[in-house]
Amino acid sequence: MTFAEKVKEARLAMNLSQTELSQLTGISERSLYTYEQLGTIPRSGNIKKIAEALRVSVTYLMDDGETDKTKHIEQDQFIDDVKQEFGSKGAREAKEILSRTGALLAGGELDDEAKEVFFQSLMEVYLDSKQAAREKFTPKKYRKHRSKSR
Repeated sequence: MTFAEKVKEARLAMNLSQTELSQLTGISERSLYTYEQLGTIPRSGNIKKIAEALRVSVTYLMDDGETDKTKHIEQDQFIDDVKQEFGSKGAREAKEILSRTGALLAGGELDDEAKEVFFQSLMEVYLDSKQAAREKFTPKKYRKHRSKSR
């Protein structure tokens, strides 16, 4: 299914009109119409708002082959948190790690619960190591400046 089809299906499954979805997301009805009816792909910020309002993952909306609506919600949140804390480069690194690790585990002997525990641990280790690197390699004068602006 395409992005447009998934948005419309998820919206209807929640018994929402385009007007109601517009109110939930802050996206104009006209824009929502173009996303659903014309297949226009929105900016990433709007994709995130739509995914959150419809309680589906961004990955589900953007990957035509993805059929599980909620499978990647935690990973999407993790990537968003990393982006907030470490910027776009950190988010790209985190996506790459999750992607490579997912490929490593594909078709393996682990059940879904064990894979989830593994991914949670991996995400925690990544955040801890990024924070440790920031503390070790960022000059103190810049660390203080960054912490004041937060």
